[in-house]
Amino acid sequence: MRAEFAGWVGPGRDSVVVVSGFGSLITMVLLIVASTLALFYGRSICSLVASAPAVAWLLSRGEDSEKKSDVKKKKPVQDPRLHGLDDAIGRRWARAQFYRTHPNFDHNCLSESDVAKGLTISETYVLNSKGVEVFVKSWLPTDEHLHGVIFLCHGYGDSVTFYAEGVARTLALAGYAVYGMDYPGFGMSEGLHGYIPNFDKLVDDVIEQYRIIKGRAELKGLPCFLFGESMGGAVALRAHLKVPTMWDGAVLVAPMCKIADSMYPPWILVQILVTLARVIPKAKLVPGNNIAEIGFRDPVKRKIADMNPVAYVGNPRLGTAVQMLRITDYIESNLQEVSLPLLVLHGGADLVTDPAISKLLDEKAKSTDKTLRYYDDAWHCLLQGEPDDTIHVIMKDVISWLDTRAATKTSFPRLSEREFDERVAGAVPSLINFGRFNVATQAS
Repeated sequence: MRAEFAGWVGPGRDSVVVVSGFGSLITMVLLIVASTLALFYGRSICSLVASAPAVAWLLSRGEDSEKKSDVKKKKPVQDPRLHGLDDAIGRRWARAQFYRTHPNFDHNCLSESDVAKGLTISETYVLNSKGVEVFVKSWLPTDEHLHGVIFLCHGYGDSVTFYAEGVARTLALAGYAVYGMDYPGFGMSEGLHGYIPNFDKLVDDVIEQYRIIKGRAELKGLPCFLFGESMGGAVALRAHLKVPTMWDGAVLVAPMCKIADSMYPPWILVQILVTLARVIPKAKLVPGNNIAEIGFRDPVKRKIADMNPVAYVGNPRLGTAVQMLRITDYIESNLQEVSLPLLVLHGGADLVTDPAISKLLDEKAKSTDKTLRYYDDAWHCLLQGEPDDTIHVIMKDVISWLDTRAATKTSFPRLSEREFDERVAGAVPSLINFGRFNVATQAS
């Protein structure tokens, strides 16, 4: 959940920049230079907005040089999500409309089936300390002693109201209280869609909400874990570096924690990006192609990817791209300061985030408790886009790792191998069946 920049163009119709005189001329010159450079270095810039799972359909540099010049490209069908989702009101309406037009879409709505499974699911909006309305959701097991608490960190362009639903339900059915929030500017939270003005402040927003939840009386004393996918891995690592003792461990799935040296933008292009971001930070300057085919290995699940009604599918905003560069630079230079227990998961065939980056994290982190798992043939979206049997194996690894760390703070009966397998088998269907239309309600 690699998004890649194909080239640079002027601001879109929704980005109006007022400049005059000499400033206007300078801006135009910079745009021309940036466009020229990005034609050659688009792949390196775009690596900084890689995420999972929502980014799997976003922004790839077209490999036009490999195509015959006499082959005409078909005009792409415009994604309806490119319009009307800039503000939270539009995104909330889109989600409600999705439910109305897809009444049988399973595992994404509050339903009797959740209650029957022993889950209590709730959604709420809270005002953070900056006065921004933030969307928060929880998935709680009702009839089981809690093993621990898990806090989700979603990827770029994503939300906790779509793919995170399957992951959260699986972990909740395994005995963990699960909480998630949409970052400002993403999903159901307020803010300009897809815009990150300051990555550090975004992480502060995450820490603020999760600290409040962590302090609830019913959760006191329970082990707490971060769970980050792709860009969410960067959020989780930065949150840990800001407050090293707040978490008891982290599960990182294909984390975005460094841009490979071969993909890093040239110095001159970085300077141009930073300069442009000061003038037109919200502009969507980078055209791109659909790359769902390299994020989701399972073709059926690949189609489900495009159903997320509130995903950010537009061209990356310039200010967001610069923030991605800065946060990956920061994390890379501080990998040796990562001290919490780590489970890092990566697909061996991931073309979105480089598996070698996870190996570097494993080598440099000073944590004495760290586990790296590679899944040889798996792609980027490990928990959403793989065949069912692969997802089952991965989630078994995740739950086993969490149980071992949670056992140091909680007391629950030690399960036999057969009992553990049954527990996993009862939880995983909520993930592998995600998005498949409920046949029973479909027929009614």
